[in-house]
Amino acid sequence: MHEKSIELLNKAVADELSAVHQYMYFHFHLDDQGYDLLSSMFKRISIQEMGHVEALAERILFLKGEVKMEVADPVEAIHDPAEMLKKAAKMEETSAKDYNLWANECAANADSATKKIFEQLVEDEEGHFDQFDTEYDQLQK
Repeated sequence: MHEKSIELLNKAVADELSAVHQYMYFHFHLDDQGYDLLSSMFKRISIQEMGHVEALAERILFLKGEVKMEVADPVEAIHDPAEMLKKAAKMEETSAKDYNLWANECAANADSATKKIFEQLVEDEEGHFDQFDTEYDQLQK
């Protein structure tokens, strides 16, 4: 009955796992380059993304689905801080857009609990986008 929700939740798991990997990669490289504040921001947001994976997985299991721990995209080797922030902002913007659509799709399939999860993720991803966008602007100054 909830096959579509499980499919969308697993797509979100893949998206969030990609973010975890990409942001930790950025964290390591920024730390190595001496960008302590940016490095810690990427680490903190990566950990938040792990929390998203956990919430999504719990919902999948509740719906009697199988959690697919696959990443959506491979890590991009980016070493320039400004390019990292642009990549991260784009990732968050895309996720927020997808999660918005998926929330509506879950609502159309009478799954309001999954809809709420996606709505919360939209809020979180928009917050991350704003952080990355602000840091990018600050870096340009």
